[in-house]
Amino acid sequence: MTNPELLRGSGLPRFEAIDASQVEAHIPALIQDLGEQLSTLESTLQQRLSDNTPLSWDEVMTPLHHLGERLRWSWGVVSHLNGVCNSSELREAHAAQQPEVVRFSNRAGQSQVIHQALESLQRNPSHPLDSTQIRILDAELLSMRHRGVGLSGASQESFNEASEQLASLSTRFSNHVLDATQGWTLLVHEVDQLRGIPERALQALAAAAKDAGDLHRDGQDPTALEGPWRLGLDMPRYLPVLTHADNRNLRETVYRAQVSRASSGELDNTPLIEEILDLRTHQAARLGYQNWAERSLASKMADNVQAVEQLLEELRVAALPVAEQEIDELRDCARHHGATEADDFSPWDVSYWAEKLRQERFNLNQEELRPWFPLPQVLDGLFHLCERLFSIQIEAADGEAPIWHQDVRFFRVNDQEGQPLAAFYLDPFSRPASKRGGAWMDECLNRSRNSEGELTHPVAYLICNQTPPAGDVPSLMSFEEVETLFHEFGHGLQHMLTTVEHPQAAGINNVEWDAVELPSQFMENWCLDHQTLMGMARHWKTGEPLPEEDYNKLRNSRTFMQGCGTLRQVHFALTDLRLHSTWTTELGQSPDAFRRSIANNTTVLPPIPEDRFLCAFGHIFAGGYSAGYYSYKWAEVLSADAFAAFEEVGLDREADVQATGQRFRNTVLSLGGSQRPADVYKSFRGRTASTDALIRHSGLAAAGR
Repeated sequence: MTNPELLRGSGLPRFEAIDASQVEAHIPALIQDLGEQLSTLESTLQQRLSDNTPLSWDEVMTPLHHLGERLRWSWGVVSHLNGVCNSSELREAHAAQQPEVVRFSNRAGQSQVIHQALESLQRNPSHPLDSTQIRILDAELLSMRHRGVGLSGASQESFNEASEQLASLSTRFSNHVLDATQGWTLLVHEVDQLRGIPERALQALAAAAKDAGDLHRDGQDPTALEGPWRLGLDMPRYLPVLTHADNRNLRETVYRAQVSRASSGELDNTPLIEEILDLRTHQAARLGYQNWAERSLASKMADNVQAVEQLLEELRVAALPVAEQEIDELRDCARHHGATEADDFSPWDVSYWAEKLRQERFNLNQEELRPWFPLPQVLDGLFHLCERLFSIQIEAADGEAPIWHQDVRFFRVNDQEGQPLAAFYLDPFSRPASKRGGAWMDECLNRSRNSEGELTHPVAYLICNQTPPAGDVPSLMSFEEVETLFHEFGHGLQHMLTTVEHPQAAGINNVEWDAVELPSQFMENWCLDHQTLMGMARHWKTGEPLPEEDYNKLRNSRTFMQGCGTLRQVHFALTDLRLHSTWTTELGQSPDAFRRSIANNTTVLPPIPEDRFLCAFGHIFAGGYSAGYYSYKWAEVLSADAFAAFEEVGLDREADVQATGQRFRNTVLSLGGSQRPADVYKSFRGRTASTDALIRHSGLAAAGR
């Protein structure tokens, strides 16, 4: 091929033209070409440095960005497809090329010439740099330090080997979790075993059986009412069983399978965890840090490990007594129903009895609300909210862009005059065989302007894993799935509504990790705003609005089980932070045992012996959250305080809400990584954030009740 699709480097990718063979054939050529360009740039900069004359931004940062962007575009498409269209061929091609990608990144990040040029540009630029350029430069120099530019000889070789190992281990970890999740299924023939599980979920379980080639005993295809049903560990199949199955033994079976994923046999992540933690500890030491947490926080909003510990301890102290009371209330509910587990309460009983108590206390059945949240209407409600708050228009543009699966939709974002601002892909449904679990936003194209002044508009990938449509029935969303969609769209808004002209700080680029969740968690708050919710909650068959009493039940149940929910996040965050700040192999304690010691005062029900949660903790071992999982809570403080700005002007005062929304767009969504997050937030709020709103929203202020 004269111009392979994978190397195009600009515009929307033609996904259908990119496969494993392209990755194998063209990524090596790309890396070689980028290596040659990097050498040319180094020679040019070396000459300029020896001339001892001031360098310009366009001589150093612009060509560096172009090199990075070519790699980001091509390797980004490969990584994206690996997450949403996983196959054994693509996985092998990705794993085979990843070391070379890491090697090139290390070489660029460790270039002494480029480092000297950046320092020269920082000290004595040929033209004054603006505040955004200064911030980008500071971040780039810190990034180069973290990539080992200050090392030489054997220590740099060891550092580079460890970087490649870490990238490879992360990919293996992720693949093990995916394979373990896919690898466990349970075929059920007797409908009595599934009593309590809603029909909608039974349809999904029967569809999974059909996909697996299972047949009813009479030779017919599986059906929701007659079965058979194939249970699994992907969330759309797992959660309904854990939440609704009356059969306690069945709940226990799927729970034990879920918490022990990737902890035995060929897919055992246990040795990978120790290897990853050990390598990170050594990497941090090579860079002059005491531990990986210190290295992680050097580029974040939080000042140090102590500041994070303090925030988490405040939340732990507020949440623990509430969580203990919540579990006691669940036991009482079970006892009231004459259930034997009241005296032997176990983790697989929590979701089930929480749902029972929620129904009794608020007369609220989450499953029964799904018909009011069909995906098309939820999208309409989300888009209308964005139009209200941020003065934008969102319109479907299906067929105008290449897609990677028939489920995927494409949308355009315009200003109020209809001028284009951005676009996004939405891939909403679960596909356990080929798509990794969870939900995320990623960059397809970043906002940038070329030398001719032509603007590239940002394009986002928005990925969810919600319940797919079944037959004539659209995707009927749980309220939790609605919140997840709003969350990911918040990330998308920051990516798409940026006005920063320097791509290195546009959108989510150069935004500190613990501040990047602010827009996403902020958007979640609107799911319970009366105007927003009632505007989109209409029955998919009759078009009737959600009854007001159901809205009130949802609102009143907002803080239900928030003690346990908060404590769970604190447990994850503290485990992550301390694994990366105090755990070492010299402790003589496995990471699992170390996590269990933290659980002593961050859980009400201790983990069962088979609970090997760390083996599937992809956020910190396969994602970017190592020593950064606390970011969710850190940003939640910001997001709750930001939403409080709208509450203070009055959510029913349209002009004030729109003015506040415009201010949020012009600061948080617009300024991206061009300023420190604390300064951006102060520009919006007029002050620093307070934890008061989060504690109030979570119902933890009532801890002393």
